[in-house]
Amino acid sequence: MEPHQLELLAPARDADIGIEAVNHGADAVYIGGPSFGARAAASNEIADIARLAAHAHRFNARVFATLNTILRDDELEPARRQVWQLYDAGVDALIIQDMGLLELDLPPIQLHASTQCDIRTPGKAVFLQDVGLSQIVLARELDLGQIAAIRAATRPETTLEFFVHGALCAAYSGQCYISHAHTGRSANRGDCSQACRLPYQITDTEGRIVAHDKHVLSMKDNNQSDNLEALVDAGIRSFKIEGRYKDMGYVKNITAHYRTLLDQIIERRPEFARASSGRTAFTFTPDPNQNFNREFTDYFVGGRKDDIGAFDTPKNPGLPVGHVVKVGDKWVELQTDSPDTVLNNGDGLCYYTLQKDLAGLAINRAEKIGAGVWRVFPKDPMTSFRDLRAGTAVNRNRDMSWMRMLDKPSSERRIGVWMRLDETDSGFSLTLTDEDGNTAIVEAAHAKEAAKDAAKAESTLREHLGKLGTTPFAAMGIALELSKAWFVPASFINALRRDAVAALEAARSVAYRRPPRAQAFEPPAIYPEDTLSYLANVYNHKARDFYARHGVKIIAAAYESHEEAGEVSLMITKHCVRYSLSLCPKQARGVTGVQGTVRAAPLTLVNGSEKLTLRFDCKPCEMHVMGKLKPGVAKSSAPLTFYRTRP
Repeated sequence: MEPHQLELLAPARDADIGIEAVNHGADAVYIGGPSFGARAAASNEIADIARLAAHAHRFNARVFATLNTILRDDELEPARRQVWQLYDAGVDALIIQDMGLLELDLPPIQLHASTQCDIRTPGKAVFLQDVGLSQIVLARELDLGQIAAIRAATRPETTLEFFVHGALCAAYSGQCYISHAHTGRSANRGDCSQACRLPYQITDTEGRIVAHDKHVLSMKDNNQSDNLEALVDAGIRSFKIEGRYKDMGYVKNITAHYRTLLDQIIERRPEFARASSGRTAFTFTPDPNQNFNREFTDYFVGGRKDDIGAFDTPKNPGLPVGHVVKVGDKWVELQTDSPDTVLNNGDGLCYYTLQKDLAGLAINRAEKIGAGVWRVFPKDPMTSFRDLRAGTAVNRNRDMSWMRMLDKPSSERRIGVWMRLDETDSGFSLTLTDEDGNTAIVEAAHAKEAAKDAAKAESTLREHLGKLGTTPFAAMGIALELSKAWFVPASFINALRRDAVAALEAARSVAYRRPPRAQAFEPPAIYPEDTLSYLANVYNHKARDFYARHGVKIIAAAYESHEEAGEVSLMITKHCVRYSLSLCPKQARGVTGVQGTVRAAPLTLVNGSEKLTLRFDCKPCEMHVMGKLKPGVAKSSAPLTFYRTRP
C-alpha cells in the first residue's frame, strides 16, 4: 500500500460476508483460514477464500488471512502447508502473531503483525518492521501522541493499522491468560472464554465490598468515528473494523459507515486516496447505533477517561424508544418518544430492573392503538418480567425493519470507465479505459449504413453503450468518434460492449499485483529486550530460535506451557478499576481531607469460586489481574522449557 492511501479493513466471518464487505466499500478484508486463526469458530475452507479473493481483486481490494495464534511444535508444518494453500488461493497477506513462522519456508506472501503482538512502543514497531513485517496493528490503548511517535520511528512504507470500531478486550492484546488459567482455553489460541464479561464482587484488603455484581472488566465498544482525521494525521493508514464473529448486517452497516467518513476526508484532502478502485453507493443511511453494541467509547485515543466501561451489563442496551404506560396480563402498553416510531413483530426491547440488570422483552405481536401508543404482546409470560411497571424506560435493541432492509441487496460498487466508439475500415471498434488506466479494445466487422435520423441514432448508441448494469463498471463518459451518424443495430452494439467489458476485466486481472513481501534486515535486527518472560508467548522451538537469532539471551516458554505454577499476571490492562470507581490516588490529589488517604492497595474480584487479585502499577498507569493456573488445567499438557536460567 502506498503511504498516501487510506485503507478501510473489514472483517469477514465467511466468504459471503467478505464479498459484501467489498461491495460496501472495504479496501481490504481479513478472514480466517481452515485453522490457526484467533477466532476458533470463524474458520473457512480454502476454496471459499479463493472465491472471496477473486471478487476482491476485481476492485483492487485485498484479502488478508489470519494465522495469528501461537503454535505448538507439531502445528508448525500444518501451518506452513496452510500458508502455501492460502497463497495459491490468491490471499494477499498473512496476519501473524507467532514469530516461529518467519523461520519456515513460506511463499513470498506479505506478512502483517497481528494486534496479538502487543505493539505499544516505537522500539517494538521498528523491530517488527525490520524483520520483514509490512503492516503493523498498533495496540488499541495508544493515544494520538504515542501513535505519532511510532509513525516517526518507522519507515514510510510500513503501514500502521489501528482498530476504529467494535468490541474491546480489557487486556493489552496477547496479554490475557485468565481464560487459559481457569478453563484451559487459550485466548492466544483463538478460544477465549471471555472472563472479562462476567460480573464480579469487588472487595478491598479488609474484606469490605467496594462494588457488587459489576462487570468491571467489560469495556464499552470502540468507536473512532469522530477521530478518523486525527488518526490520519498521527500516521494511521489502515482503519480496522473488529468483528470476525459478526453477522452480515453488522459488516454491511459498519463498513458503509466508515467508507462514508473516509471518503469525506479524501474529498477534502486530495493528498490522500482510496486504497482500492471504484465508488460505492448505498440504499440505506449507515448508523452504528443499529447494531449490537455496549454503548461506545473512543477508549484512550484522546487520553484516559472514566466512562470506558460497560460495568452494568455486557449486553446490548439498545436505543431509547419510549416508556411503559400500562401493564396488562398479556401485554405492555408503551408510549414512544417519537410519534413516527414503528414497532414491529419480532423487535427486541429491553429495560433495566431496580437492581440495574438488563432484562429483555421480545415482541411477538405489536399493535398501534393511538398516536405514539403501542400495545405489545411479549413472547414470554408477563410474570417473567421483573420490575416492569408504568414509567419504566424502554429501549429497542433489535429493529426488525432495519434487519430486513439489510437482508436485501444494499449497495453497488462501480469502477469508473471511459468509452470510445471508433469506426474502422471493416466496421467499428470500442475502447474502454478504466480509472486505474487499464485499457481494452475490441473490433467487429459490420456494414456501414447512414442513419435516417442522426440524433436518434446517436442517442441509441449512447444508451446501449452505457448499459453496464451487471458489470463492475459505470460509464464516466462516452465518446462517438464517427465520420457521420451510422445506423448500428442494438444487438451489434450490445455484443461489442459485452466483449469489451470482458476484455477489460481480463486486462485488470493481468494487471493486478499482490503486495510484495518485505525483506528482513541483515544482519538480523536486535530485539529491544534481552530477556523474554511468558508474556512473549513463545510456544514452539522455531519461535525460540527466532528470538535467539535476534539477540535475546533468556527465553521463557508461553504461559500455555504451564511453567508458571504460582500467582502471576493473568491480565495486563490500561483500564484501571480504581480509576473507574473514583478510588485512584491521582484523582485524590489536591482534594482536602482525601489526599493521602486513598492508596492503590490491591482489590479482589470474586465470581462464584473464582478469585482474582487486582494490583496497580501507578507509574505506567496499568492494572495487573493476578491469579494462578488451576491444578486441573496444569495437568493437561507437559511443560515446554527454553530458558538457560530462570528469568
